Amino acid sequence: MSLLQTIESGRSQAPRRVLVYGVHGVGKTSFGAMAPQPVFIQTEDGMANVEASRFPLAESFDDVMNSLLALYSEQHEFQTVVIDSADWLEQLIWKEVVRRRPTTERGRDVTSIEDYGFAKGYTYALEPWREVLDGLTALRKERDMMVILIAHAKIERFENPETDPYDRYSPRLNKHASALIQEWCDEVLFATYKVHTKQTDEGFDKTRTRGLGAGDRILRTTERPAHVAKNRLDLPDELPLSFAAYAEHLSMQVKATGSTL
Repeated sequence: MSLLQTIESGRSQAPRRVLVYGVHGVGKTSFGAMAPQPVFIQTEDGMANVEASRFPLAESFDDVMNSLLALYSEQHEFQTVVIDSADWLEQLIWKEVVRRRPTTERGRDVTSIEDYGFAKGYTYALEPWREVLDGLTALRKERDMMVILIAHAKIERFENPETDPYDRYSPRLNKHASALIQEWCDEVLFATYKVHTKQTDEGFDKTRTRGLGAGDRILRTTERPAHVAKNRLDLPDELPLSFAAYAEHLSMQVKATGSTL
């Protein structure tokens, strides 16, 4: 067979890889729990009120990798693996880096990710991050499992070369890990509350801006100056914060392309 005969066309049929990040308590974990037959790999203790299957709380990087290995090698009926959360997993990864590299290049003892100097520790952390992503890729390709990564949000200063710097929401991860994960995922969705602003005149040429909202929870699917986001499904800019709403658009893609998810 020639190399040209191996060329493929059409859309990928593999399950989705989704990063959902957002403000505290908005409903990110509930989104994951609504996915098809999910199982959670817990790196933080926040699922007491969520009805979903879950591994015991991971206290080390090895605990996380052993959970991935179990899902890969043992028989089960789970269709979605959810890591909750990626930013707490990152702390386990930093501890793993220190375990693997207990001294600096000059022989000094290391007790934290910062001790390597010049942000080297965060670069070292990309190796275990890739091990996690490789494990998730194996589950996706060989066990046909959807992947959902959950993360909290932070406000970062974004240095846009075309404008003055401004603040925006992004996943609460080191910038190197965040870039790696965002590139790997098919969708990066920002979960937040829908807010409107209203200005009122307080006199003496002063105005006051107030945030108003009814508590509606939404997903932002497209990058804007206020937040990081992306999608490969031509999703609407805004969706209700509901896995069912997201899945509806997945179904529309299946019907439009004749593929399977």
